[in-house]
Amino acid sequence: MESYNAETFRTHGLEMNFVQDNLSFSRAGVLRGLHFQKPPYEQGKLVKVIVGEALDVAVDVRKGSPTFGQHFKVVLSGEKQNMLYLPPGFAHGFLAIKDTYLFYKCTQVYNGAYDSGIIFNDAELNIDWESDEPIMSEKDKNLQSFAAYKSSIGM
Repeated sequence: MESYNAETFRTHGLEMNFVQDNLSFSRAGVLRGLHFQKPPYEQGKLVKVIVGEALDVAVDVRKGSPTFGQHFKVVLSGEKQNMLYLPPGFAHGFLAIKDTYLFYKCTQVYNGAYDSGIIFNDAELNIDWESDEPIMSEKDKNLQSFAAYKSSIGM
């Protein structure tokens, strides 16, 4: 199976340089996110579930974007081998529906000093995660609100 082909992406207007690959494992019911890196370390991500199934969510956090604050979600699965590309400037999160290995290619290296996020259940974003009681890390439980994020970028 060919999982990535730069030429195929280029023919669709997506030209990027991936510099880091990550693999994470999450048990069923674990929710991670919504994570992003602040400028100048924004990451584009090509996300794919290798094994398992996850509800994957992207939120546009690009100031001035016509889709700012809007979200998109899709179920990614190892069975379907589908994937999602998130351009730089999108917050990313996922809920593991089954035990899941999630693989993602990044256009920028991780930089902890620029790591940020928005709380998954922010009322303004109104994302239906299709789970009443997700399992979460303390870090993810304490992420900022969307209103706090907007204030931090002068909105």
